[in-house]
Amino acid sequence: MNTEVDEKKIKNNANLFVQKKALIAFTFFSMFFGAGNLIFAPFLGAQAGTATPLAMVGFIISAVGLPVLGVIAVSTAGGFDQLTGRVSKSFAIVLGLVIMITIGPGFALPRTASTSYDAAIVPFLPDSIPAWLPRLIYSLVFFALAYIIALKPASLTKVIGRFMAPILLTLIAVMFVASLFVHHAAIMQPNGDYAHNQLTQGFFDGYQTMDLIAALYFGIIISANLRNMGVNDPAQNSKEVGFAGLRAGVTLAIVYAMLSFIGVISNSIQPIDVSTATGATVLTNLTTAVFGSFGTALLGLIFVIACFNVCVGLISTCSAYFSEKFPKIGSFTCDYRAWSIIVTVVSFVISNAGLSTIIKVSVPLLVALYPISVVLVILGLLHKVFCSRFEKVYFWTVLFTSIVSVLQCISSFLALASVEITGLNEVLQALPFAQQSFGWLVPAIVGVIIGVVTSVASKKQQ
Repeated sequence: MNTEVDEKKIKNNANLFVQKKALIAFTFFSMFFGAGNLIFAPFLGAQAGTATPLAMVGFIISAVGLPVLGVIAVSTAGGFDQLTGRVSKSFAIVLGLVIMITIGPGFALPRTASTSYDAAIVPFLPDSIPAWLPRLIYSLVFFALAYIIALKPASLTKVIGRFMAPILLTLIAVMFVASLFVHHAAIMQPNGDYAHNQLTQGFFDGYQTMDLIAALYFGIIISANLRNMGVNDPAQNSKEVGFAGLRAGVTLAIVYAMLSFIGVISNSIQPIDVSTATGATVLTNLTTAVFGSFGTALLGLIFVIACFNVCVGLISTCSAYFSEKFPKIGSFTCDYRAWSIIVTVVSFVISNAGLSTIIKVSVPLLVALYPISVVLVILGLLHKVFCSRFEKVYFWTVLFTSIVSVLQCISSFLALASVEITGLNEVLQALPFAQQSFGWLVPAIVGVIIGVVTSVASKKQQ
């Protein structure tokens, strides 16, 4: 009798832990999947047309594969600081701070409010209302609610994983099912950026989601959730974070595939002008054709939920980072709650300053960060089999990659001000694969070679 009871308890506990793992995966998915992710895949489908499957392969490799590998690399290393510290302690601090500002109050957080406002509120506003007032009210409510939920980062799964993520997935599924049955013309041939080289273009569009940068730090919040569930052993916790990333990646791939199909059907119903339209236009065309004005409201709700999920996750991630690295500012003590307030308030202010300006200023910085992040992830994944034997590889590879990335960033910033340094652009464009945005690749390889040589030379001297 006791044996049967024990077996039932073990089975119930196993089922409970499976449910918790699913919640963790949903939470991870929601933290990644914001408005930017929502509009890239439909725009891809609208342009790629009959070649959408091929384009989606490239897109999923960079938009899903790289972020998941980033989560695995960080969790395997034992954390962001452990991975970046292999380059140097100073590098870990600087890179961490730049990433946090970029994915936090400097760019991504303000964008969550601005983008969802434009999609959910603007279509229903009368022209007589001043544009700034409803935006101010909306962003105030949006960030206030996000702040309240983010105050307990270890409990995010209870709100995001259990409620918000399933709602978001359900709404996307509704659009997908509708696209299966709506009457439409023949699927169009590839056009726009996808007229040629669909696989490569899909990869570059996925590259632009910049989820890899966020992946380097989102593991912190997932790790806290796992500890809250009783997974306290560091090795097991790191392992579960990696598995959560894989599950979230599979979910992302499925959702992206559905959204790209929606884009294909939408463009066959109402072709877009690729020079002026966006992924939001593609989605609006479909929902309006199928559901009328209700479709516009449905799409707005999807944007709000997607943006809100990411907003909560980013507030938690940034506040956890800043409270750990900067527990005091002068004589003031800044704990997690204090930093949550600072991050939320700054994001609220910037979100009302104009999204287009934020994007213009932030994109060069994002372009600089991404190659460095890719290199770090690759080195981290190869640590046991290669880099641990040639430790200087980290320093030299990241150094050469950073030089090219920072110069590209400077060039882009100067271009915004219509300023050009003579010869700089010519040098950058002369690098192999520069036309494909991979100008950093050959310098990174050179860094690996120098790192191996210097590591061997250093060991011989010892």
